[in-house]
Amino acid sequence: MSEPRIDLHGHAGRCFLAGLPAGRSTLGTASVADALRAARTAGMTAVNLSAVADFAVLRPDGKHGLRAHRDFRAGEAYADYRRQLDGIRAAAAEAGTGIATSAADLERAARDGSTAVLLGCEGGDFLEGDLGRLGEARADGVTVLTLVHYRVNELGDVQTEAPVHGGLSRFGRDVVAECNRLGIVVDCAHATFATTMAVLDASSQPVIISHGQLGHAEAGHPRLMTAEHAAAVAEAGGLTGGWPCGFTSRSMDDFGTEILRLAEAAGPGHVALGTDLDGNYKPVLTSYDQLDEVASLLRDRGLPAAHVGRVLGGNALDLLRQVL
Repeated sequence: MSEPRIDLHGHAGRCFLAGLPAGRSTLGTASVADALRAARTAGMTAVNLSAVADFAVLRPDGKHGLRAHRDFRAGEAYADYRRQLDGIRAAAAEAGTGIATSAADLERAARDGSTAVLLGCEGGDFLEGDLGRLGEARADGVTVLTLVHYRVNELGDVQTEAPVHGGLSRFGRDVVAECNRLGIVVDCAHATFATTMAVLDASSQPVIISHGQLGHAEAGHPRLMTAEHAAAVAEAGGLTGGWPCGFTSRSMDDFGTEILRLAEAAGPGHVALGTDLDGNYKPVLTSYDQLDEVASLLRDRGLPAAHVGRVLGGNALDLLRQVL
């Protein structure tokens, strides 16, 4: 079995546009099947494709970045989630790519050299307060739930808006417990430190920050984390996915530096890969073909080859084995 390569978070092929009628978005059209074929050619074991739960209400804001510009209409969040999920599943079928819903599915992909899709949703907005929808989502193949995104939903506080819940809400705690029961990976990307700490207290399983980076003097943004934030997730057995975003990186060499900083803060056994592919801000990594370059950079910078393999997929596979 070759060394696995796993992306814990992405929107390859602009999968949030899947199922959207032509001409309905200024972002163009989805090309998910083509993106999955490219991932297979690049040797990816598994790629997360995440629906964006608050997509329908997000707009760019010159001062704050993406923000919800209005609230949802009744049933709108769920309907848009279904549109995206059904579109992603159809594209995966077109590409001949299986949906991984168990550890055995991932083991098979790693053994056979095929590519599996990890279905995710970025934001629990689609739940609309209904815990029962998590069971439906798991039955549909969803295995990763990012609790919050840019809209402040019913679950918890987000990094880019003023606190509303004081961390994780009561409903958020119920969602975490139900995810643990169903075998859904809880993702704290976009969540405040207080929200993340409350998730760690509530969860019986390790959690992830699927795509995140540390802040530093030259790079300040609400989406960036402290070393304490990453270390807390690691101490509970979880992972942070290195995020090749323009907030911290202007080159692949910069991204290598940021992965090493995460490894120092959390330990190399608690760092993974979260590319945010095709949904990232000024990305320095835009294709899975570039992962060979990332691997070379990390080895050249002194990270042992075994640790490089763990970061690019081994750590993620171990966590997914445990939670799924």
